[in-house]
This record gives sequence, C-alpha cells and structure tokens, in this order.
Amino acid sequence: MTMDSLFMGLIIGLVVVIFVMLYRVFEGPSVYDRLNGLGVIGTDTILLLVLIGYIDKRPDMFVDIAISYAILGFISLVVIAKYIGGKGDIKK
Repeated sequence: MTMDSLFMGLIIGLVVVIFVMLYRVFEGPSVYDRLNGLGVIGTDTILLLVLIGYIDKRPDMFVDIAISYAILGFISLVVIAKYIGGKGDIKK
C-alpha cells in the first residue's frame, strides 16, 4: 500500500464527511448547527487541499492556499457569528 493510495482513501473519506455536513447546513435544526456544519466543511476543505498537495508532489503551494482559505473562513465565521449574536449592547 503506497502513500498515494492512503491519501486517496483519506480524500474519499473527507468528501463523504463534507457531503454529510452539507446536509446538516441545509437541514440543520438551528442556526448554530448550521454554523457548526460550515466550520467542519471549512476544516475538511483545508485538509483536502493539503492531501491533494501531497499527492501532486507540491505540498508547499497547496499549504499556502490552505492557510489563505483558513484565514478567510475564520474571518467569515466571526462576521457571521457577530451578525447572528446581535450588537452585544450591555446595559449598566
């Protein structure tokens, strides 16, 4: 068993998890379940990019793309959470 076949098995597993989380995002019972699904999809996409980089024998380029994607995903989830959470006015 070569490393490429192991990585392909991991990629297939990650794609399955992404599709399960897509179902959770669209059919989630609450907004927080949907946000959690988006977070898992973002994390799995980062792992997917790194695994594709190792299969392609160019992990340096794909790790840079994955880091950029992680930063964008984190910022967008923080903005969405702030929007859902309201203004956060504290009355004294």
